[in-house]
Amino acid sequence: MNLGDYSTQALTTLTEDYAHGDITAQMIGQVLGLSDESGEVLGKFKKLLRDKRGVISNEDKKEIMKELGDVLWYVNSVSHLLGYSLEEVAQANLDKLASRQQRGKLHGSGDNR
Repeated sequence: MNLGDYSTQALTTLTEDYAHGDITAQMIGQVLGLSDESGEVLGKFKKLLRDKRGVISNEDKKEIMKELGDVLWYVNSVSHLLGYSLEEVAQANLDKLASRQQRGKLHGSGDNR
């Protein structure tokens, strides 16, 4: 499956009407969902460290993958509500990382390094 197909199918499950350009209740709901699902990924890793001494089973990997899918769904929804395709977001990220790599700035902090 490519990202465009994923995006189109995933957006069929986005509830309520939406508007581009404004921070609506729907957009905030999607951003909060992204935060929540990201936190679930973090929680899975915390429990792996705490309860399993960092050993990750195949079942653990599958459960983390499910949560990552939820994160992807919310990234796609927020991107769409902002007027961007998932492909545009992915390409912008690759361009940013390539630029940092070329300039020797992969490490460090700051959004615009």
